[in-house]
Amino acid sequence: MNNKLYGNLIFELSQPGRKGYSLPKNRYGEGYRVPQELRRQEDALLPECDELTVVRHYTNLSNNNFGVDTGFYPLGSCTMKYNPKINEEMAALPQFQNLHPLQPAETTVGAQAVCTLLCRALCQLTGLHAFTLKPFAGAHGELTGLMIIKAYHESRNDMQRTKVIVPDSAHGTNPASAAVCGLDIVEVKSTPTGLVDLDDLKRLVAEQGPSIAAMMMTNPNTLGLFERQIPEIEQLIHECGGLMYYDGANLNPMLGAARPGDMGFDVMHINLHKTFSTPHGGGGPGAGPVGVREGLEQFFPKVSPYHGNFAVAIRAYAYILSLGREHIKEVGPLATLNANYIKESLKDVYELPIDGLCKHEFVFDGLKDKSTGVTTMDVAKRLLDYGYHAPTIYFPLLFHESLMIEPTENESKETLDAFISVMRRIAEEAKSQPDEVKSAPHLTPIGRVDDVLAAKHPIVTFKQLIHDAD
Repeated sequence: MNNKLYGNLIFELSQPGRKGYSLPKNRYGEGYRVPQELRRQEDALLPECDELTVVRHYTNLSNNNFGVDTGFYPLGSCTMKYNPKINEEMAALPQFQNLHPLQPAETTVGAQAVCTLLCRALCQLTGLHAFTLKPFAGAHGELTGLMIIKAYHESRNDMQRTKVIVPDSAHGTNPASAAVCGLDIVEVKSTPTGLVDLDDLKRLVAEQGPSIAAMMMTNPNTLGLFERQIPEIEQLIHECGGLMYYDGANLNPMLGAARPGDMGFDVMHINLHKTFSTPHGGGGPGAGPVGVREGLEQFFPKVSPYHGNFAVAIRAYAYILSLGREHIKEVGPLATLNANYIKESLKDVYELPIDGLCKHEFVFDGLKDKSTGVTTMDVAKRLLDYGYHAPTIYFPLLFHESLMIEPTENESKETLDAFISVMRRIAEEAKSQPDEVKSAPHLTPIGRVDDVLAAKHPIVTFKQLIHDAD
């Protein structure tokens, strides 16, 4: 590749007078001109390039993008699974794509039917009574669920219930959502085995029972472990008058294995884009439907005027129909199998702080040999040289060098074996040539950057770039 041509910004390829497109002249008269007060006083700073230069520039840039369609994406806690193309075809149907949310209801009967059928399927898969599709993302779903819980307590004139118990292993959105909802966060500790400390929970309930509104739990938790004492936890919270909230971000390994409603949870959200396959990342698109047990549906708040991200709902329903009642039961077990296969294949060279059966994901605490000085960040950067997206790193915060791996059910044994081989190779490199790993990546368009400098002083405009160069 000619880096001179394709490694630069599009502005740097600009040549005065070059044109790739010209708009037709106004054929509709003066009445259709942009009002003078809305016009620019000077020309916008836009690149001047011919069409071929633009096409080649952006095509080559797109080749640097990484996604599930281009390679293995073991991003822990995010379930970046393959998105079947039939889902995209359904979402792109003109009958769906050309709908407007404000058009007459009688003209959207088909779209409404999709939403109704999807909610019915989600109820069957989770064991809950009713769902709302309105939330636009997982965190939005968390907020919606907590609003339901708050409204429930207020309807009973139980105004003192303002505290939400959150495990120390929780996703960061849990305490954030509770705070946004005007609730106070109470942290419950984890045991050395990574599960909720039941004794610590009993202490909290004994001390603060009358003020507890709910307990939020992610299951399997962020360590990829199934919380084995849910019946005892559920009983403690319900007996003190609180409700149980299920963070469905890690629902993938539960499909076909267990249902939150059957475990005693009252409210949950689902990261529809994760478990039910929609291309996501970089902030969207997402959807966070919220389900409730019978009797709580009356407290659904109006968090948006529409059915959330409708195209995500279409993709999810297409995914569910494609697998069917029989094969959707294989999702959780296969995801669990793949995660355990990688874990067992690497635990001799990577530190496994909590041994035993995991579910969809697991966490290493960096390399087993700490003497090399190679960190989890170094391993993640080196993986880029081998064509793999790095796993989630430095989360959860329970371990100093956390490296969280989630392979999902779609990946073949050949793919997993190739990833295992590279991870072992990096562990060997850490011993034989640590500087090579510490200075990675070497084969990407941009090498290792100063993350702190980039975060504190980002250069986000072309003008700023020119100014700095001067």
